[in-house]
Amino acid sequence: MTFTVGYAVHGSIAVLTLDHPPVNGLGHSLRVGIAAALDRALANPAIRALVLTGGERIFSAGADVREFGTANSSRDPILPSVIRAIEMSSKPVVAAIAGTCLGGGLELALGCHFRVAGSEATLGLPEVKLGLLPGAGGTQRLPRLVGLERALDMILSGAPQAARSFEGTPLIDALIDGELMPGALAFAEKVIAQAMPISRVRDRVVDAPAAEPFLQFARNTVRAASKNMPAPQKCVEALAASVGKPFDEALKLEREFFFQLMNTPESRGLRHAFAAERASTKVAGVPDGTAARPIRQVAVIGAGTMGTGIAITLANAGIAVSLLETGQEALQRGIDSIRRTYESALKKGRLTPDALEQRMNLIAPTLSYDALVDADLAIEAVSESLEVKRVVFEQLDRVLRPGAILASNTSALNLDTIASFTSRPQDVVGLHFFSPAHVMRLLEVVRGAATSAEVLATVMQLARRIGKVAVVAGVCDGFIGNRILARYVSAANDLLLQGASPQQVDRALEEFGLAMGPFRVGDLAGLDISWAVRKRRAAENPGVDFSIAADRLCEAGRFGQKNGAGWYRYEPGRRDPIADPAVDALLAEYRRDKGVTPRAVGKAEIVERCLFAMANEGARILDEGIAQRASDIDVVYLNGYGFPRHRGGPMHYAEEVGLSEVVRALRRIAAEPGADARAWTPAPLLDRLAAEGRGLKDHLEGARK
Repeated sequence: MTFTVGYAVHGSIAVLTLDHPPVNGLGHSLRVGIAAALDRALANPAIRALVLTGGERIFSAGADVREFGTANSSRDPILPSVIRAIEMSSKPVVAAIAGTCLGGGLELALGCHFRVAGSEATLGLPEVKLGLLPGAGGTQRLPRLVGLERALDMILSGAPQAARSFEGTPLIDALIDGELMPGALAFAEKVIAQAMPISRVRDRVVDAPAAEPFLQFARNTVRAASKNMPAPQKCVEALAASVGKPFDEALKLEREFFFQLMNTPESRGLRHAFAAERASTKVAGVPDGTAARPIRQVAVIGAGTMGTGIAITLANAGIAVSLLETGQEALQRGIDSIRRTYESALKKGRLTPDALEQRMNLIAPTLSYDALVDADLAIEAVSESLEVKRVVFEQLDRVLRPGAILASNTSALNLDTIASFTSRPQDVVGLHFFSPAHVMRLLEVVRGAATSAEVLATVMQLARRIGKVAVVAGVCDGFIGNRILARYVSAANDLLLQGASPQQVDRALEEFGLAMGPFRVGDLAGLDISWAVRKRRAAENPGVDFSIAADRLCEAGRFGQKNGAGWYRYEPGRRDPIADPAVDALLAEYRRDKGVTPRAVGKAEIVERCLFAMANEGARILDEGIAQRASDIDVVYLNGYGFPRHRGGPMHYAEEVGLSEVVRALRRIAAEPGADARAWTPAPLLDRLAAEGRGLKDHLEGARK
């Protein structure tokens, strides 16, 4: 499909309108269109000025990231060439900015001679979030318009800012209330009538009298804050060039930095994460345009930690909530907990008193299922027991009207079994929120055997509305996230058996980039919870040994932070993990009982075993159809399990290492004396792809065919 640039003439003004929905990504075809429309206007002697716009809704969200790494990304005309052509135009060019103007879109506007913006427009250079820097002049033109310090802050944060905040700076020549185009045309007519001289940003000088001490402070701060991330440091050096080098020389340096960063594993990981989150919204079997049911009122069953977090999430999005509990005391505890959460936000300045009361008023406490009759969706958040859930779903099936959706927040139980408790399995879906539900971004949407496409479309739309990143999973024990977590924790426990200490394992994985190592996570979550899961699995799978070293701690009454002792020791009122000799003694006894002589375990081995175990289980999940695509697994781990975003996720990391290398390592570990060969044997999918020299994306393409 070819995207064009609209061309219209209003008197002596040519209007060039970007036309590449939905966000006017500056792909090759659009760049060609801009250059052609510019040449057309310049060749017409009747045209005295140009207006470049994206229309009334959006200017441009920047580069077309789908082109990164493809031939189109470097095909002429590249974006810097288009911007230079606009900048060197003999006729004045006015950028008319509405809505979003980000990245390459803002760089395009900076190349224009004048800029007018709608009062609600936002401007930003978010490239650092992709491990990059602005590569089409952003680091050179922006400081010439807003000053060095503000430009550096804008580029390092990557956060969009209101166009209105630039009023009075040379970045915005005029703010326009109401419709943008009439105001933009009037401004262009003023430029013509007053013979206003063409203002090229490149000809300006950066106003920064104390540039060197400021830049040195910025270097020191960024070096400490960015750790192993190269992009922020390159941003500082590119901006330093704006005051220390001629414009064209600095522009060349910026471009060199851009290509250096494009080839870093950090940028590849961040770009993968960005694309993966976009891809996760596409659900197989749910065609675009599938009708979604309206969600005006939601019932939440259970006012514990999870239920209250879900209620807060919904109320924050302006959705009315009925919060049900079985007893008045538990219900009041839940309401009090919600109010405390909002009061904490009030103290931090994140909420106004009026907003607090508005949100509290959206949450209606109740002890009766009959009060839920008007709910469009009910979310069960009770204990992980099928019998308890049976009672809840039978009641919901009784009181909810036809067409209402019944959802379970289960983290591992069989959704099809839960759906069988109702007369409407097509309306049952899993909505696995992560704790704390009002903070964590991830939402696992579990698709049962009978879940309808309409229900899936509805909950995916709801996820966006409440600010969640949703990933669809199939039915299995633990779904995507917790199934892989179990294998990851098992690999970490194997390392303890080999001779590593909990703090060694945690430290190695945290240095790799995980937010928290597995043993610190275990203490935080409560070791007794996973202990109960292992006992359940052992009962359901006679003859399979699910026991691990953590069982010894639980048998000794060490459940984690909740009682001051788990893998670590905790002082009263503190959460700092303290290495405990008692754990060393328990592990030594565990190794003796298993007949293992401990050995030295290095950081590289810790990372290899834990990460490859995750990727191997992820491949099994993918092959079984529990996950639609490998990148969905990455999205789960990036948003729900503290996996470092710049690593791209466990599946992306495996591809960065090389699938054949992962397979060789898994085979080596599986062949070790005493190893669980069943767990460590490479997944058939990994074996196939490695043997064929293909990647996980190739598998997805093959599945589509």
